[in-house]
Amino acid sequence: MRIARFSIDGNVAFGAVEGDQPDQLVLDIIKGIPFADFELSGTKVPLSKVRLLPPVLPSKVVAFGRNYAEHARELGNEVPEAPFAFFKPSTSVTGPGDPVPYPSFTQELHHEAELAVVIGRMCREVPRERVKDVIFGYTCANDITARDAQRREKQWARAKGFDGSCPLGPWVETGIDLERAGDLTVQLTVNGEQRQLGRTSEMIHPIADLIVNISEAMTLLPGDVILTGTPAGVGPLSVGDDVAVTIEGIGTLTNKVVQRG
Repeated sequence: MRIARFSIDGNVAFGAVEGDQPDQLVLDIIKGIPFADFELSGTKVPLSKVRLLPPVLPSKVVAFGRNYAEHARELGNEVPEAPFAFFKPSTSVTGPGDPVPYPSFTQELHHEAELAVVIGRMCREVPRERVKDVIFGYTCANDITARDAQRREKQWARAKGFDGSCPLGPWVETGIDLERAGDLTVQLTVNGEQRQLGRTSEMIHPIADLIVNISEAMTLLPGDVILTGTPAGVGPLSVGDDVAVTIEGIGTLTNKVVQRG
């Protein structure tokens, strides 16, 4: 099931996305919230009549860096022996179609296409055999990075945590199991030109390892997001660029880079 979060007539709701043709998709509005037992209301609205929002509002975004060997090498970094985590604040999250601001403190804004894991229940110290039980679903993410600031400042809070640096969407796909999620195509285009192409099977540390690792240290809450790393091919963005992340079995997340006001 594809679960979207959207606004219509000033109201925010969740809905199940139905249909196969992009111009014929409809939302069946959900009674309640998708992280608990819910029912479909039967009230349907065309997707074209709503504004899609970030599919979740996470309390935290836990991102794992250098989780694809070729990406680590392309930036001159060593491949980490253990998962390498950092955070993006909730204020970095933005939705499909939302503008991505080009911050004033960088001259080198980069894209990073990633598979995002959405947590479905409160959990801590998750054993490997229970990882699948705490996953709600998967969505597309773009870990937008101020690369020069990342190099200059040596830590990543500003470089990866600025407002609008974590586009998510267009919805959460709940019908992908953990095994299949471990071998999906991840690609990114800028103005229609392919920049990144990889598979989640290229991850150094697979999804289960990442969740075991971070849940040893902290409690994960429903709606929290785990970014799993990016394949090789990261590169610069300019004001006016249309950047699109497409992940097999999920969909396409598109955003435009704009001058920060």
